[in-house]
Amino acid sequence: MLAVDAAGAVTRLNDAARSLLGVVPGGVLDGRAPGWLAKAHHALADTPAPDRAESGRSLPEPIAHGSVGDRFFAAHAVPDGGPAGVIPGHSAGTIWWLFDVTENRRLARELAAERERTSFLADASSQLLASLNLERCMEVTVRLAARHLADAALVIAPGSGRSHPVSYCGPDGEVEHQELLVDPEEVPGLAEAMQGFPPVPSRWIDPAAAPAWVAREHLGELAAMVVTALPGHGIPAGALMLLRRGGRGAFSESEEMVARLFAARAGAAMSAARVYAEQASITDTLMRELLPPRTIDLPEAELAARYRPSGDGERVGGDFYDLHPAADDAGAAPESLVVLGDVCGKGLEAAVLTGKIRNTLRALVPLTKDHQRVLELLNGTLLHSDSTRFVTLVLASLHQEGGRVRLRLTSAGHAAPLIVRAGGEVESADTRGSLIGVLEEITSKTATVLLEPGDTCLLYTDGITEAVGGPLGDEMFGDERLHEELRGCGGMPPEALVERVHMLAAEWVGAGVHDDMAVIAIAAPRRNHLSAVGGQGPGRYTA
Repeated sequence: MLAVDAAGAVTRLNDAARSLLGVVPGGVLDGRAPGWLAKAHHALADTPAPDRAESGRSLPEPIAHGSVGDRFFAAHAVPDGGPAGVIPGHSAGTIWWLFDVTENRRLARELAAERERTSFLADASSQLLASLNLERCMEVTVRLAARHLADAALVIAPGSGRSHPVSYCGPDGEVEHQELLVDPEEVPGLAEAMQGFPPVPSRWIDPAAAPAWVAREHLGELAAMVVTALPGHGIPAGALMLLRRGGRGAFSESEEMVARLFAARAGAAMSAARVYAEQASITDTLMRELLPPRTIDLPEAELAARYRPSGDGERVGGDFYDLHPAADDAGAAPESLVVLGDVCGKGLEAAVLTGKIRNTLRALVPLTKDHQRVLELLNGTLLHSDSTRFVTLVLASLHQEGGRVRLRLTSAGHAAPLIVRAGGEVESADTRGSLIGVLEEITSKTATVLLEPGDTCLLYTDGITEAVGGPLGDEMFGDERLHEELRGCGGMPPEALVERVHMLAAEWVGAGVHDDMAVIAIAAPRRNHLSAVGGQGPGRYTA
């Protein structure tokens, strides 16, 4: 504390002020006290008295800050104790209280820096977790690193052999993705970082030794370089390199610590993206095997098929169909096979069993001359599996006879196929049989149907007839309504017929919940055909 009169003379001071400032009573501030304090006193002395009114007992806010030696002080000013003449030789002035705030300032700077680091890391985590695309994660990593941690940054991801994906971002903020031949041994610390070892301190790395693919020409001379691992899930996700150009200092320990914290977040995001990409690839491969096949042009007939899983976000379910064209060496009367089935349940678990059934039936195609035998073998396979689900299905073997198509239809616990004649008549095939995967012994009855030009055989799952909706939302579509609608579809091409059936079921359900739906339409070829007897036989027709 020191008291200074209006002219700037020190009237009294305590020992701490004497030791700090080196002034004595009677001395003046100018030339002896720090310039910032003298300047603040003169500015205060020139202020009108009403504006300097004392505010209560507590000290007012500091009106000046400055350093004395290597310490930093805040100066508070209060009016000196009374009018001139109360104390002999004393004129009214100001009492200055100086508080050493060096440590406070250091702590404040550290707190601000910590808040900035926390904000940066939180923002980085948010941006990195916004995508499960590996290239996008690498792009975000180098852009954030170049903007907040260094002048330029590179991310090197694990590759194949010496070829590695590399993302680079320079001072302009533009990101480059490249596939480079990289020898980690060329860069100090990179080989260790790629294996997940702790980073080498940047002061041990000579940036002048960096190869050209790291020290890009437009960066000029490098002043410092940080190489740190990108930790992953089980295996490293790659390495992060930070580059600082000449004219700037080396990386401090706190900056390297922030780089490691950032690298941990980036590595976790990249590792998650890589795992997701691998799982997505595996899922896509398996899904392709589970998806219904694209419609195949069979030589015996025209065919159309449609499939709609129960969930809008699903691609597979419990309903399925398969097409097996006749083999060239299948004998004098080769037959193609069409299968439509419905596994108990829906979703992925049902789809997995669907894949097993389809693979089994594919292996049994050479035996399809005997539908009963095929169903018995499939039934035995399901009974000896871990699944408790069952399946209903229809087997349809196709054989062309002139312009007509002969069908052998066998139902195994499934709705019998419907025959839509060209004139609009609707018939139910006389076939029935046991569920597959429930009983040790099964029975079945095969129906033979002849399709004339314009006739269509419709195979469908119960997702069509059991669709619940209608005007009140609680009525089943039902077999009778399906029959009635099909009476107006005589002579309709297979493609149009399956679209019509699907549309009817979808309109009936509306926005309600529905089961998987699958429909197949098989029709005799719609092309001109002349019989062998003068071209006037029953096989002659025009599409």
